[in-house]
Amino acid sequence: MKKPRDLDAELQALQQRAKALKGKRVTQFGELVIATGADKLDMEVLAGALLAAGKADASARDGWRRAGAAFFQGQARSSAKPANGGDRRAADGGGATPG
Repeated sequence: MKKPRDLDAELQALQQRAKALKGKRVTQFGELVIATGADKLDMEVLAGALLAAGKADASARDGWRRAGAAFFQGQARSSAKPANGGDRRAADGGGATPG
């Protein structure tokens, strides 16, 4: 006979995982704000910029996406210097994503 599933325990585990993922996301957003230097802005300025970004059209967001990808590529290059002094490029040639 099959052992019955403990649905309460599974639900609790899923809720704990969701909470951990939310915490990780908040931490990553904070790290992004610091890495970009946006932590030096007033809260009102940063909030206004984020509100404007949420309402921006697709072409503006595409430009920001390219600038963000370039930021992360430049950050990866400056933090990891190859031993041979060569240029570091992503193997897929695409934009780097935050980890």
